Amino acid sequence: MREGLSPFPHHNRRPRHVCRDAARRGSAPPRFTRDWVYGEISAFFFSVESIQILENLYFCKLKIQIIRIMSSQNNVLKLIWESTRTVFTIQSLVMMTGIADGVRLTKMLNYYVKKGEILNPRRGIYTKRIFNAEELACSIFHPSYLSLEYVLGQAGVIFQYDSALTSVSYLSRTVEVGVQTYSFRQIKPELWLGGEGIVQKDNICIASAERAFLDMVYLSAGNCYFDNLRPLDKKKINALLPSYCSKSLVQQTKSILNI
Repeated sequence: MREGLSPFPHHNRRPRHVCRDAARRGSAPPRFTRDWVYGEISAFFFSVESIQILENLYFCKLKIQIIRIMSSQNNVLKLIWESTRTVFTIQSLVMMTGIADGVRLTKMLNYYVKKGEILNPRRGIYTKRIFNAEELACSIFHPSYLSLEYVLGQAGVIFQYDSALTSVSYLSRTVEVGVQTYSFRQIKPELWLGGEGIVQKDNICIASAERAFLDMVYLSAGNCYFDNLRPLDKKKINALLPSYCSKSLVQQTKSILNI
């Protein structure tokens, strides 16, 4: 045993301050103490190089977030352009895009409205730059369906009618969008929610000529005039009459059709 050494190994360890002094002089490797680690970390974070690295990481993360936002916005616009529909509500776009956050989706849509890529004719409704007026008529108030003078004029039952798109809904309103007028007449929804005599195609709900005829008679209490009754199918009219639950409508219809 060397002179001056203790027979117990742990007694032969040098004090910590001796190790630190030796490490500073290069005579011994540094010991990874807590103070040393904290000192090295502090030196790194307060160096110019570390600040540049952290700034680069921050801006890279920011760029990634911007790219993701722009990508999702482009996907929304792409879905709108590729859709067969021309009119969209927030609810329909949530289902199409999978973006459940309505506020975020509205901000995206308003961004493209400002750029002129899409239109926003009414609150909560967005359209392509060229859109179908019938689709818009069925989207302004929901539920609703095209009927009355508009359908009867298309079917040739009445000859004189204006350019307004007439619909049946749960309320009575007249709405102007650009130069187009949309007129809504109220019929209790329980009389037509069953869908008898109403055809739905894509984003458009429109009454058959027979349904539009009965809607007209029902709302006018029989005080209406028809130019041409030949396009109407009397069997279909008789099949639709019970859905209105109105004895007076049955009498008025029979009087007009001479049946």
